Amino acid sequence: MTLYAILTRLSPEALARPGAIQELGAKVSAALQAQVPEARWVARYAVLGPCDYLDIIEAPSEEVAARASAVIRTLGHATTETWVRIPWERFKAIAP
Repeated sequence: MTLYAILTRLSPEALARPGAIQELGAKVSAALQAQVPEARWVARYAVLGPCDYLDIIEAPSEEVAARASAVIRTLGHATTETWVRIPWERFKAIAP
């Protein structure tokens, strides 16, 4: 399976009231488990910078990663970027 990094930026509407972050996180987690069971959440980080969160997921294909990203966008009132992660040792083996 391939590792994907999903960078998420929340909209102002997603943060409209206290406690919204915790509720949103639980809602997205439940939706991912129900709608994209083939994906496995490896790690979740809050980050400083242009994005709010970095999620690392493992998925069998880019289609599954795209579905996971779509769930986050839809439920999270957010924009996302999804990147394929290639471990450094593997990349060195395939790089010219």
